[in-house]
Amino acid sequence: MTPRRLVRLVAVIGGALAGAAMGPSLGLLPLVGAGLGLLAGALAISLEACLDTVSTQTLAWTSIGLAAGLFIGFTLGAVIAPVAGAAGPALWSALPLLGAWVGGVVAARRAAELPAIGGRAPAGEPSAYVLDTSVIVDGRIADVAAAGFLAGKLLVPHMVVRELQALADGSDPIRRQRGRRGFDVLQRLQQSPGVQVVMDETDVAAGGEVDAALVTFARARGARLLTNDAALARMAALTGVAIGSLNDLAAALRSAALPGEGLQVQVTREGKEAGQGVGYLDDGTMVVIEGGKRHLGQALDVVVTSVLPTSAGRMIFARPRGEDGGAARDA
Repeated sequence: MTPRRLVRLVAVIGGALAGAAMGPSLGLLPLVGAGLGLLAGALAISLEACLDTVSTQTLAWTSIGLAAGLFIGFTLGAVIAPVAGAAGPALWSALPLLGAWVGGVVAARRAAELPAIGGRAPAGEPSAYVLDTSVIVDGRIADVAAAGFLAGKLLVPHMVVRELQALADGSDPIRRQRGRRGFDVLQRLQQSPGVQVVMDETDVAAGGEVDAALVTFARARGARLLTNDAALARMAALTGVAIGSLNDLAAALRSAALPGEGLQVQVTREGKEAGQGVGYLDDGTMVVIEGGKRHLGQALDVVVTSVLPTSAGRMIFARPRGEDGGAARDA
């Protein structure tokens, strides 16, 4: 049992015992008092659990909204109650509560859109990340977390969950499969010991853009935005939000291949030019093999002759080991 669960259990038991002890003084049976104490302890734990997933930015603006609403309610009550006749006492009590409720709820819902407390974006946690739909559907984020290369809080706004649900409920089989895979990836992330998945209730305003809302959400929490969407990444970079791309990470982890280096490649198909064969490395890099057509279906030792950078990464040209290169043949 974790220390937090132990403290919660002690709080529930303590609430029940305190209720049983205080019950007779309130004219209640000890059993009834214990039940009320148990209920109070459970409510306190529920409130603590809910607040645990709320950002400091949201808590701060909610508190400000509560205070502002309470002040406005008292002010209106002081003005209206004296001239309201018999309804004056009720208004005096109700208006502050109503004002506090409205102010707190509005501030909580709009906290991500409001300026950061102190006039600058909060420092946040260096290990806090915001996941967008593209990086969840991609699926590799779960493998990165399972390998221990990702740790900390993974924030998933409600707007992202809503997009996944729309994909999963769509009529297009491919989109439906992508949405369901996204939910499977979230379940895998929740089971990863090194990360904490936090489902945030923040949603995009009616008629608003999801990309802009995600950028605002990440900036308000001082978190890094993980996305494979190039347009969203550019938007985030322009607003000063730190970004991360699994595509860039995969490109950085591709093994180096230098001219003269030896590789072993499975020749899987013919190339575009006569006599060429094509194979792929484990990371998906294409290897074009001169004279490799006659080795189709075989694992072939090759020597790298050149590496060509492309928009998708790189392409490697090679020839079978032991065979002379084109220059030697020409000679």
